[in-house]
Amino acid sequence: MGIGEAIAMARRARGLTQGLLAERLGITQAALSRYENELRDPTDDALDQIASTLGVLPELLSQADRMEGALAVGAHMRRRATAKPTVWRRLEAQLNLHRLHAQRLFDELDLRTELTIPWLDPFEYEPTTAARLLRMQWRMPSGPVRDLVGWMESAGCLIIDTDFGTSRVDGLSQWSGTYPVVMLNLSAPTDRRRLTLAHELGHLCLHSQGVPDDVEADATAFAAEFLLPEETIRPQLRNLTVGRLHDLKRLWGVSMQALIERSHELGVITSRERTNFYKRFSALGWRTREPLSDELAQERPRLAAEIGRALLARGHNKSEAARICGYTVDNPDNPFIVDKHQLRLV
Repeated sequence: MGIGEAIAMARRARGLTQGLLAERLGITQAALSRYENELRDPTDDALDQIASTLGVLPELLSQADRMEGALAVGAHMRRRATAKPTVWRRLEAQLNLHRLHAQRLFDELDLRTELTIPWLDPFEYEPTTAARLLRMQWRMPSGPVRDLVGWMESAGCLIIDTDFGTSRVDGLSQWSGTYPVVMLNLSAPTDRRRLTLAHELGHLCLHSQGVPDDVEADATAFAAEFLLPEETIRPQLRNLTVGRLHDLKRLWGVSMQALIERSHELGVITSRERTNFYKRFSALGWRTREPLSDELAQERPRLAAEIGRALLARGHNKSEAARICGYTVDNPDNPFIVDKHQLRLV
């Protein structure tokens, strides 16, 4: 990635148009366009000003060529419905910017984790098999997954809560070297966030190298087996009622709609029964906002804040800690701020 592409990526991540950034810099839009299209290299002073305005260090932009591949290559997005192209470009840019920061940070620090996220060939492993293998590898209990964020962070997954500004996109993920980065929509309810985390975990396991025809279907199947393993959940789905769905939602931490879909996939309920459930949900207004979601244990990331705490514990002040991560000290988007988790930094 050249410096012009890096500037454009950081600008889009901040939700700025060329014209607005140029105005803040006190330069013409044509001048900024020449920088971004690499028709002219910015001077050191100009680069310092651009980086400062974008809340990052100039080195983060100038050294972006160390990234593998082009922008957004290998990115995975999960959405409920089609979002505007401008939204996708902004979120893609944010994901890639987070990846740059993570790469800079892990160049400085050695993150030792208890677990790993394996790369499984999707042409060799069915999604459900991959989910079972991962649960076995992580030695997870056979029942509901408690604290999914904690499991993923124990494998070095950097999860960043972000206000996407839309309900149409749930999450994005991308590998940054040996560690993955996941952006999670802050405004989504807990059951939706858990499904999104499992979905992105499926992408990270199955789609880091080989890419089959329908990656979204694979990730969905992976998430269903990972969160609701067939061997355990099938007996609990018999004689399904709305009241029973309430109980299962509290127990498994997934939406009632996810439970209905799982029941249908496993052949426990018929298509007609599935349709009847959804008709009732629509009449109650539950298709858009289910009850009980606020009762579920929240899934909140802790690893980034723990990294920030570790940097301060080493004797770095806030300015130095921000610099190590590639941020200016006053950037409010820096997730590495001072929650606790199981990791060691050496």
